[in-house]
Amino acid sequence: MGGGMGISQGASLRIVTERSKIAMPETNIGLFPDVGGGYFLPKCPGYCGEYLGLTGKVLSGPQALAADLADRAINSDNLQDYWDSLTNNDMMSVDQRISRLTSVIDDSSLPEDDNWLNPEINKLFSFDTPSEILRELEKSNSPWAKETSELLQKRSPLMLHVSLRQIKLGRHMSLADELRLERTLVQHCFYTHHLNRVGVQTETVEGIRALAIDKDHSPAWNPERIDQITSSMVDPFFDSPWPEDEHPLADLN
Repeated sequence: MGGGMGISQGASLRIVTERSKIAMPETNIGLFPDVGGGYFLPKCPGYCGEYLGLTGKVLSGPQALAADLADRAINSDNLQDYWDSLTNNDMMSVDQRISRLTSVIDDSSLPEDDNWLNPEINKLFSFDTPSEILRELEKSNSPWAKETSELLQKRSPLMLHVSLRQIKLGRHMSLADELRLERTLVQHCFYTHHLNRVGVQTETVEGIRALAIDKDHSPAWNPERIDQITSSMVDPFFDSPWPEDEHPLADLN
């Protein structure tokens, strides 16, 4: 979850179990899907990356297969055997060990679980703004749409708009460019100068307070509603505060 996803999504073989919890829950704390989330979420099938990034939905290991966020799912009872097969031959290269491990994995007992992939996801999360998504969700009479609508309305309206634009842009960015964008975004998250907010006044610090410090789970988002967000609130998040050659990740390639 979160940072763990940022590490694991760069792996050549992503193995999960039925006990794995897979999520990018940053919108819970008024942040955006960082650690490369804007790069790998858009690569999920259809628009489920936008859905996962905005809602922060937690997937099981087998469910992650359907989102292309894992390669193989195995029973957790067999983890030690697989670990031994990966480490018990010092003469083999890492690539050779991974290849051997892949060949012996038996994932027949954990079939892919795609029940969470509601057909409405691709239709509704293809829109460009959370306001449009919410409007269409509220037109639907399905229990899934009602649940999703209620969930989105608990998130920071401002950061939902920022997060969705980040993911949409990430569909057409290199990893280096997307990580540079994330560094720009996180700067604005803690120093939101265009809204005259710094530190505890920001959405991110307020979200962390409500979830992890006071644990009252009642963040005071500002603005309170998704339909109150304007482009003038969102656009400056995507303006780098540094000249291109002075960006902290300028040399990343």
